[in-house]
Amino acid sequence: MTADDDMHTPAPRTTGSGVDAFLKRVAATPAPQPKAGQKGRLLFALDATASRQPTWAQASRLQMEMFSVAAGLGGLEMQVAFYRGFGEFKATPWLTDGDDLLRRMSKVSCVGGHTQIARVLRHALNQTRERKVAALVFVGDCLEENPDEICHLAGEMGLNGLPAFLFHEGPDMAAYDIFRQAAKLSGGACCRFDVNAPRELRDLLEAVAVFAAGGRKALMDYGRRSGSRTVLQITHQMGG
Repeated sequence: MTADDDMHTPAPRTTGSGVDAFLKRVAATPAPQPKAGQKGRLLFALDATASRQPTWAQASRLQMEMFSVAAGLGGLEMQVAFYRGFGEFKATPWLTDGDDLLRRMSKVSCVGGHTQIARVLRHALNQTRERKVAALVFVGDCLEENPDEICHLAGEMGLNGLPAFLFHEGPDMAAYDIFRQAAKLSGGACCRFDVNAPRELRDLLEAVAVFAAGGRKALMDYGRRSGSRTVLQITHQMGG
């Protein structure tokens, strides 16, 4: 098999074992500790380049459901960043109003351009140096940058206690492998962004959002209330 063949070999769909591994990483990640009187902060970053256009509508619905769930948890500030086009990179202010966040994101569409994942990671590092960010969630499908730079920045995130939960969409196995390496170096986890398994994906996104809002205790309380299989798996692993 050639390198080109490998690039187009479909990445494995999210399976039970893949979900379990992802959830174990969430459970093992040190709980965020916002200062007294401050809310936990979750940075959500998106690849909005043209390669994601075929699934953008469905992916956007899932992403917005995640924002809504996170906003409804309380105790959480969220910022959404995205890149697209010729070097375009934008980030919202830190928001607690879920409706405001949804209005802003509903206007985002895909525009052709190269990936800017290193810029996302640098932005996350700058934000957490200003004030602690509990977690980064990133959704993307390819990588057109230096993998060593991506992994170096991910390692810096790990040293700063900022885990990256990376969701990979599409068939690019080379990108998927780098996503997994970067997630591990940051202390986070990597999982498939599978628009054909929306319930499972929502559970995974919700788990990260709950963790960012209040750490393991909030995650256990939410698991008991929701009855979600994947969230309950986390709480069981934590002894909840």
